[in-house]
Amino acid sequence: MARVLVQGLYEEFREQLLLELLTEMPEEPIIVQARDIHRPGMALMGFSEDFQPHRIQVFGESEMAYLAGLSPSEQSAALQRVLDLDPPVIFIAMDQRVPAPLIELAREKKFPLVRSALPAVDFISELTHRLERGFSPTTDLHGTLVDVYGVGLLFTGRSGIGKSECALDMIERGHRLVADDIVEIRRTSEDVLIGRYREVLRHHLEIRGVGVIDVQSIFGIRSIRMQKRIEVEVQLQEWDDSVDYDRTGLGSKYTEVLGVNIPKVIVPLFPGKNITVICEVIALNFMLKVYGYDAAHVLNERILETMRSSHRLRDYLDQDPE
Repeated sequence: MARVLVQGLYEEFREQLLLELLTEMPEEPIIVQARDIHRPGMALMGFSEDFQPHRIQVFGESEMAYLAGLSPSEQSAALQRVLDLDPPVIFIAMDQRVPAPLIELAREKKFPLVRSALPAVDFISELTHRLERGFSPTTDLHGTLVDVYGVGLLFTGRSGIGKSECALDMIERGHRLVADDIVEIRRTSEDVLIGRYREVLRHHLEIRGVGVIDVQSIFGIRSIRMQKRIEVEVQLQEWDDSVDYDRTGLGSKYTEVLGVNIPKVIVPLFPGKNITVICEVIALNFMLKVYGYDAAHVLNERILETMRSSHRLRDYLDQDPE
Protein backbone atom coordinates (compact mmCIF):
# COMPACT_ATOMS: atom_id res chain seq x y z
CA MET A 1 0.00 0.00 0.00
CA ALA A 2 1.45 3.36 -1.05
CA ARG A 3 1.68 6.25 1.38
CA VAL A 4 -1.10 8.81 1.19
CA LEU A 5 0.29 12.31 1.56
CA VAL A 6 -1.56 15.59 2.08
CA GLN A 7 0.63 17.15 -0.60
CA GLY A 8 -0.32 14.38 -3.01
CA LEU A 9 -4.05 14.72 -2.29
CA TYR A 10 -3.90 18.45 -2.92
CA GLU A 11 -1.95 18.21 -6.18
CA GLU A 12 -3.95 15.29 -7.56
CA PHE A 13 -7.44 16.52 -6.71
CA ARG A 14 -7.02 20.29 -6.75
CA GLU A 15 -9.17 20.72 -9.85
CA GLN A 16 -11.71 17.94 -9.23
CA LEU A 17 -12.43 19.01 -5.64
CA LEU A 18 -12.08 22.76 -6.34
CA LEU A 19 -9.34 23.24 -3.76
CA GLU A 20 -7.70 26.52 -2.72
CA LEU A 21 -4.67 26.62 -0.43
CA LEU A 22 -5.13 29.22 2.32
CA THR A 23 -1.73 28.69 3.97
CA GLU A 24 1.60 27.52 2.67
CA MET A 25 1.90 23.77 2.15
CA PRO A 26 4.77 22.44 4.29
CA GLU A 27 7.69 20.98 2.33
CA GLU A 28 8.05 18.05 4.73
CA PRO A 29 5.73 15.20 3.67
CA ILE A 30 2.56 14.98 5.78
CA ILE A 31 1.30 11.39 5.96
CA VAL A 32 -2.44 10.71 6.18
CA GLN A 33 -2.60 7.90 8.74
CA ALA A 34 -6.32 7.12 8.61
CA ARG A 35 -9.00 7.09 5.93
CA ASP A 36 -11.69 8.38 8.33
CA ILE A 37 -12.89 11.96 7.96
CA HIS A 38 -14.30 13.91 10.92
CA ARG A 39 -16.56 16.91 11.38
CA PRO A 40 -15.11 18.59 14.52
CA GLY A 41 -18.21 20.40 15.78
CA MET A 42 -18.01 19.05 19.34
CA ALA A 43 -14.23 19.36 19.45
CA LEU A 44 -14.48 23.06 18.64
CA MET A 45 -16.68 23.49 21.72
CA GLY A 46 -14.19 21.64 23.92
CA PHE A 47 -15.52 18.07 23.95
CA SER A 48 -12.87 15.91 22.30
CA GLU A 49 -12.70 12.82 24.53
CA ASP A 50 -14.24 10.48 21.94
CA PHE A 51 -12.44 11.95 18.93
CA GLN A 52 -9.77 9.77 17.32
CA PRO A 53 -6.51 11.60 16.54
CA HIS A 54 -4.78 11.89 13.15
CA ARG A 55 -8.06 12.19 11.20
CA ILE A 56 -8.71 14.67 8.40
CA GLN A 57 -11.05 17.40 9.67
CA VAL A 58 -13.68 19.12 7.54
CA PHE A 59 -15.32 22.38 8.62
CA GLY A 60 -18.82 22.69 7.19
CA GLU A 61 -21.41 25.43 7.52
CA SER A 62 -22.32 24.54 11.10
CA GLU A 63 -18.69 24.64 12.28
CA MET A 64 -18.04 27.96 10.56
CA ALA A 65 -21.30 29.43 11.88
CA TYR A 66 -20.24 28.48 15.40
CA LEU A 67 -16.81 30.09 14.93
CA ALA A 68 -18.39 33.26 13.51
CA GLY A 69 -20.14 33.83 16.85
CA LEU A 70 -16.88 33.77 18.83
CA SER A 71 -14.38 36.51 19.57
CA PRO A 72 -10.99 36.35 17.80
CA SER A 73 -9.28 34.89 20.86
CA GLU A 74 -12.05 32.30 21.28
CA GLN A 75 -11.75 31.38 17.61
CA SER A 76 -8.03 30.72 18.03
CA ALA A 77 -8.67 28.65 21.16
CA ALA A 78 -11.34 26.60 19.37
CA LEU A 79 -9.05 25.90 16.44
CA GLN A 80 -6.24 24.96 18.82
CA ARG A 81 -8.49 22.32 20.38
CA VAL A 82 -8.88 20.77 16.91
CA LEU A 83 -5.14 21.03 16.21
CA ASP A 84 -4.50 19.17 19.46
CA LEU A 85 -6.11 16.15 17.74
CA ASP A 86 -3.12 16.21 15.36
CA PRO A 87 -5.05 16.20 12.07
CA PRO A 88 -2.94 16.04 8.89
CA VAL A 89 -5.01 18.79 7.23
CA ILE A 90 -8.15 20.86 7.73
CA PHE A 91 -10.55 21.46 4.83
CA ILE A 92 -13.06 24.32 4.75
CA ALA A 93 -16.10 23.36 2.68
CA MET A 94 -18.62 25.46 0.73
CA ASP A 95 -16.05 28.16 -0.12
CA GLN A 96 -16.79 29.87 3.21
CA ARG A 97 -14.97 32.89 4.57
CA VAL A 98 -12.33 31.92 7.11
CA PRO A 99 -11.77 34.25 10.07
CA ALA A 100 -8.34 35.88 10.12
CA PRO A 101 -7.37 34.42 13.55
CA LEU A 102 -7.74 30.89 12.13
CA ILE A 103 -5.50 31.62 9.16
CA GLU A 104 -2.93 33.33 11.38
CA LEU A 105 -2.81 30.42 13.81
CA ALA A 106 -2.52 27.89 10.97
CA ARG A 107 0.38 29.87 9.46
CA GLU A 108 2.04 30.12 12.85
CA LYS A 109 1.80 26.35 13.29
CA LYS A 110 2.83 25.80 9.63
CA PHE A 111 -0.33 23.79 9.21
CA PRO A 112 -2.11 23.24 5.84
CA LEU A 113 -5.50 24.92 5.65
CA VAL A 114 -7.39 24.19 2.41
CA ARG A 115 -10.73 25.49 1.17
CA SER A 116 -13.10 23.75 -1.24
CA ALA A 117 -16.04 25.19 -3.16
CA LEU A 118 -17.97 21.93 -2.76
CA PRO A 119 -20.64 21.52 -0.04
CA ALA A 120 -19.42 19.58 2.98
CA VAL A 121 -21.50 16.46 2.25
CA ASP A 122 -20.37 16.26 -1.39
CA PHE A 123 -16.77 17.03 -0.49
CA ILE A 124 -16.61 14.34 2.21
CA SER A 125 -18.18 11.80 -0.14
CA GLU A 126 -15.66 12.50 -2.91
CA LEU A 127 -12.67 12.61 -0.58
CA THR A 128 -13.71 9.39 1.19
CA HIS A 129 -13.87 7.59 -2.15
CA ARG A 130 -10.37 8.76 -3.03
CA LEU A 131 -8.97 7.85 0.38
CA GLU A 132 -10.42 4.36 0.14
CA ARG A 133 -8.53 3.89 -3.11
CA GLY A 134 -5.35 5.25 -1.56
CA PHE A 135 -5.56 2.97 1.47
CA SER A 136 -6.58 -0.17 -0.44
CA PRO A 137 -3.98 -2.98 -0.56
CA THR A 138 -2.39 -3.29 -4.00
CA THR A 139 -0.13 -5.65 -5.89
CA ASP A 140 1.08 -6.34 -9.43
CA LEU A 141 0.70 -9.67 -11.23
CA HIS A 142 2.23 -10.91 -14.48
CA GLY A 143 -0.73 -11.79 -16.66
CA THR A 144 -3.46 -10.53 -18.97
CA LEU A 145 -6.90 -9.35 -17.90
CA VAL A 146 -9.84 -9.53 -20.34
CA ASP A 147 -13.54 -8.78 -19.90
CA VAL A 148 -15.36 -11.79 -21.37
CA TYR A 149 -19.16 -11.51 -21.36
CA GLY A 150 -18.85 -9.21 -18.34
CA VAL A 151 -16.61 -11.64 -16.40
CA GLY A 152 -13.06 -10.61 -15.58
CA LEU A 153 -10.74 -13.44 -16.68
CA LEU A 154 -7.15 -13.16 -15.49
CA PHE A 155 -4.89 -15.19 -17.79
CA THR A 156 -1.70 -16.42 -16.13
CA GLY A 157 1.10 -18.76 -17.11
CA ARG A 158 4.78 -18.72 -17.95
CA SER A 159 6.16 -16.01 -20.20
CA GLY A 160 5.58 -16.82 -23.87
CA ILE A 161 2.87 -19.44 -23.35
CA GLY A 162 0.31 -17.41 -25.32
CA LYS A 163 -1.60 -15.15 -22.89
CA SER A 164 -1.43 -12.12 -25.19
CA GLU A 165 -2.30 -14.17 -28.28
CA CYS A 166 -5.32 -15.59 -26.46
CA ALA A 167 -6.37 -12.06 -25.44
CA LEU A 168 -5.99 -10.89 -29.04
CA ASP A 169 -8.29 -13.66 -30.24
CA MET A 170 -10.83 -12.71 -27.56
CA ILE A 171 -10.70 -9.06 -28.61
CA GLU A 172 -11.27 -10.02 -32.25
CA ARG A 173 -14.41 -11.89 -31.11
CA GLY A 174 -15.77 -8.75 -29.44
CA HIS A 175 -14.46 -9.00 -25.87
CA ARG A 176 -12.50 -6.23 -24.17
CA LEU A 177 -8.89 -5.91 -23.03
CA VAL A 178 -8.16 -4.42 -19.62
CA ALA A 179 -4.42 -5.02 -19.17
CA ASP A 180 -1.59 -7.03 -20.65
CA ASP A 181 1.78 -8.10 -19.24
CA ILE A 182 1.39 -6.33 -15.86
CA VAL A 183 -2.00 -6.16 -14.11
CA GLU A 184 -2.29 -3.69 -11.24
CA ILE A 185 -4.65 -5.17 -8.67
CA ARG A 186 -6.40 -3.34 -5.85
CA ARG A 187 -8.59 -4.86 -3.14
CA THR A 188 -11.45 -2.42 -2.79
CA SER A 189 -13.48 -4.35 -0.20
CA GLU A 190 -13.31 -7.57 1.76
CA ASP A 191 -13.62 -9.84 -1.29
CA VAL A 192 -13.44 -7.61 -4.38
CA LEU A 193 -10.32 -7.35 -6.55
CA ILE A 194 -10.15 -4.66 -9.22
CA GLY A 195 -7.55 -4.97 -11.98
CA ARG A 196 -6.38 -2.23 -14.31
CA TYR A 197 -3.54 -1.54 -16.71
CA ARG A 198 -0.22 0.02 -15.86
CA GLU A 199 -0.34 3.56 -17.18
CA VAL A 200 2.81 3.29 -19.30
CA LEU A 201 1.51 0.16 -21.10
CA ARG A 202 -2.12 1.30 -21.52
CA HIS A 203 -3.95 -1.22 -23.75
CA HIS A 204 -0.93 -2.36 -25.73
CA LEU A 205 -0.32 -6.02 -26.59
CA GLU A 206 3.02 -7.66 -27.32
CA ILE A 207 2.55 -10.37 -29.94
CA ARG A 208 5.68 -12.43 -30.55
CA GLY A 209 6.66 -12.27 -34.21
CA VAL A 210 4.52 -9.17 -34.78
CA GLY A 211 5.62 -6.76 -32.07
CA VAL A 212 3.67 -4.27 -29.98
CA ILE A 213 0.18 -3.28 -31.14
CA ASP A 214 -2.23 -0.61 -29.90
CA VAL A 215 -5.53 -2.40 -29.33
CA GLN A 216 -7.64 0.75 -29.16
CA SER A 217 -6.26 2.14 -32.43
CA ILE A 218 -6.79 -1.13 -34.31
CA PHE A 219 -10.08 -2.41 -32.86
CA GLY A 220 -11.67 0.80 -31.56
CA ILE A 221 -12.84 2.09 -28.19
CA ARG A 222 -15.26 -0.81 -27.71
CA SER A 223 -12.31 -3.23 -27.45
CA ILE A 224 -10.92 -1.86 -24.17
CA ARG A 225 -11.85 -1.21 -20.55
CA MET A 226 -10.19 0.99 -17.94
CA GLN A 227 -10.61 -1.54 -15.14
CA LYS A 228 -12.54 -4.71 -14.28
CA ARG A 229 -13.28 -6.88 -11.30
CA ILE A 230 -11.15 -10.04 -11.36
CA GLU A 231 -13.45 -13.05 -10.99
CA VAL A 232 -11.65 -16.09 -12.43
CA GLU A 233 -8.00 -17.00 -12.98
CA VAL A 234 -7.36 -18.98 -16.17
CA GLN A 235 -3.94 -20.61 -15.86
CA LEU A 236 -2.49 -21.72 -19.18
CA GLN A 237 -0.15 -24.73 -19.07
CA GLU A 238 1.55 -26.98 -21.62
CA TRP A 239 -0.11 -30.37 -21.93
CA ASP A 240 1.57 -32.96 -19.72
CA ASP A 241 0.61 -36.63 -20.21
CA SER A 242 1.60 -37.38 -16.63
CA VAL A 243 -0.89 -34.90 -15.15
CA ASP A 244 -4.43 -35.98 -14.29
CA TYR A 245 -6.43 -32.94 -15.37
CA ASP A 246 -9.86 -32.20 -13.94
CA ARG A 247 -12.56 -33.73 -16.13
CA THR A 248 -15.69 -33.18 -14.03
CA GLY A 249 -15.40 -29.77 -12.40
CA LEU A 250 -16.60 -31.15 -9.07
CA GLY A 251 -13.40 -30.17 -7.29
CA SER A 252 -13.00 -26.40 -7.06
CA LYS A 253 -9.55 -24.80 -7.19
CA TYR A 254 -8.78 -21.31 -5.89
CA THR A 255 -5.92 -18.86 -5.95
CA GLU A 256 -5.33 -16.20 -3.30
CA VAL A 257 -4.59 -12.59 -4.20
CA LEU A 258 -4.37 -9.96 -1.46
CA GLY A 259 -6.21 -12.29 0.91
CA VAL A 260 -9.10 -12.87 -1.52
CA ASN A 261 -9.77 -16.34 -2.98
CA ILE A 262 -10.86 -16.41 -6.62
CA PRO A 263 -11.74 -19.53 -8.66
CA LYS A 264 -8.90 -20.96 -10.76
CA VAL A 265 -9.26 -23.02 -13.92
CA ILE A 266 -6.21 -24.79 -15.35
CA VAL A 267 -6.35 -25.10 -19.14
CA PRO A 268 -3.78 -27.45 -20.73
CA LEU A 269 -2.60 -26.41 -24.19
CA PHE A 270 -1.83 -28.48 -27.26
CA PRO A 271 -1.87 -27.67 -31.01
CA GLY A 272 -5.33 -27.29 -32.50
CA LYS A 273 -7.17 -26.72 -29.22
CA ASN A 274 -9.69 -23.87 -29.42
CA ILE A 275 -8.69 -21.92 -26.33
CA THR A 276 -10.87 -18.92 -27.21
CA VAL A 277 -14.14 -20.86 -27.15
CA ILE A 278 -13.04 -22.67 -23.98
CA CYS A 279 -12.39 -19.33 -22.25
CA GLU A 280 -15.79 -18.03 -23.33
CA VAL A 281 -17.36 -21.16 -21.82
CA ILE A 282 -15.38 -20.60 -18.60
CA ALA A 283 -16.89 -17.11 -18.32
CA LEU A 284 -20.43 -18.28 -19.08
CA ASN A 285 -20.14 -21.24 -16.71
CA PHE A 286 -18.96 -18.91 -13.96
CA MET A 287 -22.03 -16.73 -14.47
CA LEU A 288 -24.29 -19.80 -14.26
CA LYS A 289 -22.69 -20.66 -10.92
CA VAL A 290 -23.27 -17.10 -9.72
CA TYR A 291 -26.95 -17.59 -10.51
CA GLY A 292 -26.97 -20.87 -8.62
CA TYR A 293 -26.63 -23.46 -11.40
CA ASP A 294 -23.59 -25.77 -11.29
CA ALA A 295 -23.70 -28.19 -14.24
CA ALA A 296 -21.15 -30.60 -12.74
CA HIS A 297 -23.08 -30.99 -9.51
CA VAL A 298 -26.42 -31.26 -11.33
CA LEU A 299 -25.07 -34.07 -13.51
CA ASN A 300 -23.47 -35.79 -10.54
CA GLU A 301 -26.75 -35.69 -8.61
CA ARG A 302 -28.62 -37.03 -11.64
CA ILE A 303 -26.20 -39.97 -11.89
CA LEU A 304 -26.54 -40.70 -8.17
CA GLU A 305 -30.32 -40.54 -8.42
CA THR A 306 -30.24 -42.94 -11.39
CA MET A 307 -28.13 -45.35 -9.36
CA ARG A 308 -30.53 -45.09 -6.41
CA SER A 309 -33.52 -45.71 -8.71
CA SER A 310 -31.79 -48.74 -10.21
CA HIS A 311 -31.19 -50.15 -6.74
CA ARG A 312 -34.85 -49.64 -5.82
CA LEU A 313 -35.97 -51.40 -8.99
CA ARG A 314 -33.69 -54.39 -8.33
CA ASP A 315 -34.85 -54.62 -4.72
CA TYR A 316 -38.49 -54.62 -5.88
CA LEU A 317 -37.87 -57.35 -8.46
CA ASP A 318 -35.93 -59.47 -5.97
CA GLN A 319 -38.79 -59.29 -3.50
CA ASP A 320 -41.57 -59.90 -6.05
CA PRO A 321 -42.52 -63.63 -5.94
CA GLU A 322 -44.52 -63.50 -9.19
